[in-house]
Amino acid sequence: MSAARDPLAGHPGHLDATQQQALTEFRAILESQNLIPTTPEDERITPGPGYDRFTDQHLLRFLRARKFDVERARVMWEGCEQWRKQFGADEIARNFEYPEQVEVDKYYPQFYHKMDKDGRPIYIERLGKLDVGKLYALTTQERQLQHLVAEYEKFLRDRLPACSDASGQLVETSCTIMDLQNVGLSSFYRVKDYVSAASAIGQNYYPETMGKFYIINAPYLFSTVWSLIKPWLDEVTVSKISILGKSYQSELLKQIPAENLPADFGGKCSCAGGCSLSDAGPWNPARQ
Repeated sequence: MSAARDPLAGHPGHLDATQQQALTEFRAILESQNLIPTTPEDERITPGPGYDRFTDQHLLRFLRARKFDVERARVMWEGCEQWRKQFGADEIARNFEYPEQVEVDKYYPQFYHKMDKDGRPIYIERLGKLDVGKLYALTTQERQLQHLVAEYEKFLRDRLPACSDASGQLVETSCTIMDLQNVGLSSFYRVKDYVSAASAIGQNYYPETMGKFYIINAPYLFSTVWSLIKPWLDEVTVSKISILGKSYQSELLKQIPAENLPADFGGKCSCAGGCSLSDAGPWNPARQ
């Protein structure tokens, strides 16, 4: 009988000899091409985004995303560095402000909230509540994407370390709930450019951050929407996605403690002021 595969293979502390060699080679190539800093005074570190994104842990995300093909990982990393500079990701990480959030939350709730049973931060997006007209009267697609990037940066800088400390183990991914209750095809088509751009940012520039992904309240015609979304995602990402209908509560509660799941989804949590604006979790000591 063959030995069971290590579920953490390719992660820090779980590298075989070939993977370790790939990591060593990857770092050396990036240093030789000035794609990562070689001195602590480098502006990519100081001021940088506020955390060290040049650790082995972070480099391994790109190697895993490209199945430890060093050259493909290098191309991916280089593209990410170019994008970060053009998009201003470091500046967004340090200084982005989003005063319209309370109003935007009424028409497109997107938020992190507590942890699942594996210690992952839970991310919830209620696409079914989307009102495109009212949303874009308050904000723009560009600012929505900037907010998305700011949240990814906070995810890496604050949420994952806090969840790792709270759970006593390394946490590197999120648990996502996408609620499609009452979603209409017309609304989706009006926001598909944003969804496409957001998916590309997550997949290309913040790789290997998805752990579990639940699509709930999937409508009868969701297969049409799924056929549009699926090509934007790689095979590994697709394998992490569970598509559920209206009877989703028992599946969510297998992964998420009831006290951490908002009551709207069959859990027991009712944060003062609403879960979507609470930012409750170990990264926010005032709202754990």
